[in-house]
Amino acid sequence: MKMGHMHTRIKQATVAAIAAGLALAAPISATAQDAPAAAPATAVAADPMVTQATPPSEAQVEAVTEASTLPSDYTPMAPTKGKGMPTSYEDDAIKSLSFQDQYTANGEYALWMHDAILLPVITIISLFVLGLLLYVILRFSRRVNPVASRVTHNTKLEFIWTIIPVLILVAIAYPSLTLLARQYETPPEDAVTVKAIGYQWYWGYAYPDHGDFEIVSNMLPEEEAVKRGEPFQLAVDNRMVVPAGVPLRIQTTASDVIHAFAVPSLWFKMDAVPGRLNEKLLVIKEPGVYYGQCSELCGSRHAYMPITVEALPPEDFAKWVRAQGGTMPGEAEAPAQAAAAQPAAKLASAQ
Repeated sequence: MKMGHMHTRIKQATVAAIAAGLALAAPISATAQDAPAAAPATAVAADPMVTQATPPSEAQVEAVTEASTLPSDYTPMAPTKGKGMPTSYEDDAIKSLSFQDQYTANGEYALWMHDAILLPVITIISLFVLGLLLYVILRFSRRVNPVASRVTHNTKLEFIWTIIPVLILVAIAYPSLTLLARQYETPPEDAVTVKAIGYQWYWGYAYPDHGDFEIVSNMLPEEEAVKRGEPFQLAVDNRMVVPAGVPLRIQTTASDVIHAFAVPSLWFKMDAVPGRLNEKLLVIKEPGVYYGQCSELCGSRHAYMPITVEALPPEDFAKWVRAQGGTMPGEAEAPAQAAAAQPAAKLASAQ
């Protein structure tokens, strides 16, 4: 009897615990179902290097709503065929066996180094080695030379085949080290800062110098990309917009796994690592639309993380910033300084 009574009490306690758990879970589930889905930019979590979104105040919401109703002079730039994008050799208008045309100083230097140094040197060395191989096959075959040579070394020949490769490597090393050093130049203090944040699987672009707003960039469907006249799987809904002809401080980080921000026509590639902030100088020589992709395998939708950089003249970039509800450097300080000067002016007039 005691054992049966104990079993009954255990069953009653278990049923009560389950009922209490269901009662607590029911309102939570209902709230989760009724709540709207979080925006991709704020749903990504909590890397210390990523700017965290905070709930806006009523005044901020009203200001953003008012700014969004203002007329905008910004119109997305149409891409130029063959500029800033991969091309096919079958295209009659664009035939190239080299890299994409470059629109940065470092890119032009790297393209020159490839076309004028690496390609000829590699071609000549490859043909020379092939010629030596064919010569050895024909000259020292068993049929032509039945008695094998017993020569062990040749000092003059060994000196030649040692010193010539050394000179070739030195000739290649100088421009290589020059390009390497130029790619690690420090951005100046007045450079425009743009932070590229990698998410699974899209990009976010933050503008800390212009109000610290963030743009979320996702790949366009094929129909929409074709409608806009842009290459499919490279076109995005919101581009990374920057000014052309001025120094840019491009910073990269990630919220989840390692990504890589890469734009071939700008000769730019930099890893985006969670918990780490990398930065690099970039100066785009002329306005245009330039395409790239995430270049670090980051998961199942790695291939669907395109990058579109739109470089605008500085005055058009300022229009774009205001269209996003941001401010240009110096614009926020001017009203504050004017407001601070008003009491002093009133006091002076009263005296």
